[in-house]
Amino acid sequence: MKKEEKELNMENAIDALFDENNTENIKLYNEKDEEVEFEQIALIPLDDIVYVILKPAMKIEGIADDEAFVFEIVEDEENGELLRLVEDDKIIDAVFEDYNKLLDEENNK
Repeated sequence: MKKEEKELNMENAIDALFDENNTENIKLYNEKDEEVEFEQIALIPLDDIVYVILKPAMKIEGIADDEAFVFEIVEDEENGELLRLVEDDKIIDAVFEDYNKLLDEENNK
């Protein structure tokens, strides 16, 4: 796949994340340039950054079925908006803490 096509797919993925009517999986590419589908779990704004919780839609070796990933939406001058995997445990914990608060609020309505 050409770089321009990947960038277009990334823009479409980010647009799909913000589309309330979207029920399709989000398609991203791993470090081996393989397409990986994710189910969108939540968008979490935290400290002026929008984080995205995505769960793999298919089995990934070494990843438990109930695991999800946290990505941040970052602005790149050259490529526009991109998703970057968050690896900082403190940020991941804060994102899931906010997500769990949202779930609790929704369940208490």
